[in-house]
Amino acid sequence: MERADTSAGRGMNIGLYLRTHLREYGLLFALIAIMVFFQVVTGGTLLKPVNITNLFLQNSYIIIMALGMLVVIVSGNIDLSVGSVMGFIGALAAVMIVNWHWPVGLAVPACLGVGILIGAAQGYWVAYWKIPSFIVTLAGMLVFRGMSLWLLEGQSVGPFPKSFQLLSTGFIPDILGIDRPNGTALIAGLLTAGLILWMGLRARAHNRRYGIETEPTAFFALRNAIVAGALLFVFYKLATFRGLPNVLISMAVLTVIYAFLTENTTLGRRIYALGGNEKAAKLSGIKTERLTFLAFVNMGLLAALAGLIFAARLNTATPKAGFAVELDVIAAVFIGGASMSGGVGKIVGAVVGAFIMGVMNNGMSIMGIGIDYQQVIKGLVLLAAVFFDVYNKSKQA
Repeated sequence: MERADTSAGRGMNIGLYLRTHLREYGLLFALIAIMVFFQVVTGGTLLKPVNITNLFLQNSYIIIMALGMLVVIVSGNIDLSVGSVMGFIGALAAVMIVNWHWPVGLAVPACLGVGILIGAAQGYWVAYWKIPSFIVTLAGMLVFRGMSLWLLEGQSVGPFPKSFQLLSTGFIPDILGIDRPNGTALIAGLLTAGLILWMGLRARAHNRRYGIETEPTAFFALRNAIVAGALLFVFYKLATFRGLPNVLISMAVLTVIYAFLTENTTLGRRIYALGGNEKAAKLSGIKTERLTFLAFVNMGLLAALAGLIFAARLNTATPKAGFAVELDVIAAVFIGGASMSGGVGKIVGAVVGAFIMGVMNNGMSIMGIGIDYQQVIKGLVLLAAVFFDVYNKSKQA
């Protein structure tokens, strides 16, 4: 009889945990379901090694900007200019390298510096003059779109030297000399899966030590098994093609850095406090203006990096580069669980949201679905994600 009661209690705990963490689990399983669906309907094309590599190359700049956009949205703001800034920085890099013959080692830092200045300029008006970020960045979107056209004189500029193209299209050499399958990629997959499991166990032990609610053991094991299995599968596929793309390493490093900063530092906690309640954060001694300013500076830097990677992938800078990209970036962050009101959202969620958008774009393109229908479907997915967020909040209230 006592055993039955205990089991029932555990069942209730598991049910409660699932309800309170539905968004996290739902996001992970939604990505898996979408990938399985497109794998079936595309006849296995989606998860071919060459297409998985293309998924990373095609969505790298979206993921990189989603990291910065999450910080901006969590702080209670938004940045509509990131697509135009990305296109402008790509154009600037092309003019510097192709037309002015600057060395790549000098042009890249200069472009990143310009991105920082752009973010600082927009952040200044938002943080210290209290102009709504929607207005400031909408103006920025128009300004930098026009400046891209002016800089390129309405024409495409390229090609870039090989050293610049490596930003996006290069691959990590196989240091083990196995070549195929790529030994470096296989080892990286094993180390990544092991690291994620170790971090999960460490966090679980920490929570138990301080009496914090922990994830039910069954779901902890299931989640880590799914994540580890998916990682090993993807890395094996990459190993059978050309190995690890340079841009994948860049994305992974940036994701780890931003996840650590937002979840394990005082700065990250203050950003969440700023987005949750700016007045309360200011009364508690947090310098809210400086945090808002830094959020936009960071966004400018990442938009510049994305612009360089995008230009390197295309091997040319075009006047239309970055057009409407900000919509995909913002959609990825909201699909990933960020709240419209600020103060809520995780880096991992933004990355998963970006991958959901990327898999949908890639899968629908393989199926031959027109861009008109693709936009409709993506819009409906975004609306569903925001509705889900609002619905959950109304239930908890």
